[in-house]
Amino acid sequence: SIPFHSTLCKLRVLSLFLSVSRTPTQLNSNLHLLPLLPLCYIRNMNTTSLRNHQVFDISIDTHQQGGSRWFDDDGRPKRTGTVWTASAHIITAVIGSGVLSLAWAIGQLGWIAGPAVMFLFSFVTCYTSTLLSACYRSGDPITGKRNYTYMDAVRSNLGGVKVKICGFVQYLNLFGVAVGYTIASSISMMAIKRSNCFHKSGGKNPCRMNANPYMIGFGIAEILLSQIPGFDQLQWLSLVAAVMSFTYSSIGLGLGIGKVIENGKISGSLTGISIGTVTQTQKIWKSFQALGDIAFAYSFSMILVEIQDTIKSPPSEAKTMKKATLISVVVTTLFYMFCGCFGYAAFGDMSPGNLLTGFGFYNPYWLLDIANAAIVIHLVGAYQVYCQPLYAFIEKEAAQRFPDSEFITKDIKIPIPGFRPFNLNLFRMIWRTLFVVLTTVVSMLLPFFNDIAGLLGALGFWPLTVYFPVEMYIVQKKIPKWSTRWLCLQILSVACLIITIAAAAGSVAGIVGDLKSIKPFQTSY
Repeated sequence: SIPFHSTLCKLRVLSLFLSVSRTPTQLNSNLHLLPLLPLCYIRNMNTTSLRNHQVFDISIDTHQQGGSRWFDDDGRPKRTGTVWTASAHIITAVIGSGVLSLAWAIGQLGWIAGPAVMFLFSFVTCYTSTLLSACYRSGDPITGKRNYTYMDAVRSNLGGVKVKICGFVQYLNLFGVAVGYTIASSISMMAIKRSNCFHKSGGKNPCRMNANPYMIGFGIAEILLSQIPGFDQLQWLSLVAAVMSFTYSSIGLGLGIGKVIENGKISGSLTGISIGTVTQTQKIWKSFQALGDIAFAYSFSMILVEIQDTIKSPPSEAKTMKKATLISVVVTTLFYMFCGCFGYAAFGDMSPGNLLTGFGFYNPYWLLDIANAAIVIHLVGAYQVYCQPLYAFIEKEAAQRFPDSEFITKDIKIPIPGFRPFNLNLFRMIWRTLFVVLTTVVSMLLPFFNDIAGLLGALGFWPLTVYFPVEMYIVQKKIPKWSTRWLCLQILSVACLIITIAAAAGSVAGIVGDLKSIKPFQTSY
């Protein structure tokens, strides 16, 4: 690290400017680098840091639509993301384990309210994501200052205490998602072993087992993958995870259709699970919890800005992100409707909380094994996609507070035969390892996926998916107070707040019930 007022720092910018400006045309196109001189804060000036988008920690409004051949308008290396890589990131995040609880959620709401609520959430998510993507740049949508994170967008548009509230909710939600995915992956790993056990014993052996070893195994894998520096290096992992999500969703859909054909009828009712199977009070709480489960299945707003920051321009990042969001939400809604509706049609009131691991299906057991393995692979990737904003926030804060600490800023090059050297950062390695260990321990303390998913969906839906995008969009577009458009946006926000409160209440009631029967670190299935 070099202090921003350092002469050496300024010389480095001049050196960079001259080294990439070998012709008059290049000289003119790289003039945008010169405003960096008085604001110079350059870290890790080497080719690896250039690739990792870590050269400049500032965004400068240069009012140029393009940067140079090598750099964008903010001085960072050219972004390479497209509508398809952004869609892959979103699908990896969205079509997660939440899809498997949708049959249960529709079962609580019934054939009328279930699909209607799912379409409602998909519309709200798509619309508010479009509003949020318009806030990636402050001011001009083409040349305005970039906001690299969700918190940066809130800081630029709203400021004040709302920035801290946003950061707390966003990063708490990301931490919760990491816990939820750890629980879900352990359940799927155990399901593989249990399905084989059921097959061998003909269903006579209950095949009970402890979840802790599987959570620890998942944690070890995440410790290794957490050393991937940033989003731009995660494209391959997102693509693999997206393929896996389609794999297990398709298997769940196929088994649901097969079960309906086998039964010779469509199970379920118009109003959901019947009174008698559950009490009136239980039905109300479970219906509220179902709202949270559906909200969790659509949650990705907390990482949208970070995904958008990987997209190249032109066209404008907002236009590309709007397309990626539409593609992703349409694809996920189709999968959700098929998986949720056919799961409910197959099992009716007895729909399991997790379609593949609730053991509604015993055979073909080998197909179940493939589906559950795909879930685990997908969750390994989704965990990293969700945690990257949290990783980046902590590491950026540490670098700003301790700019002279080599422990935080220095990369150690580790040669890998046949590949580029791997940059090992000691602070990144230790802090990310501790984070994964913490999420694993919490998962072993609270190993009930359905209720955790509902609570996470409820807590993150209104503030991150609706409130902040709506408020930022109003400021960004200067929408007059009490105008028709302003009133419509506020009505949408208040309606979603009511849904969030109901969903959170239902999920808390479920968690309280679970805590009465579960012992920490001794959970078996």
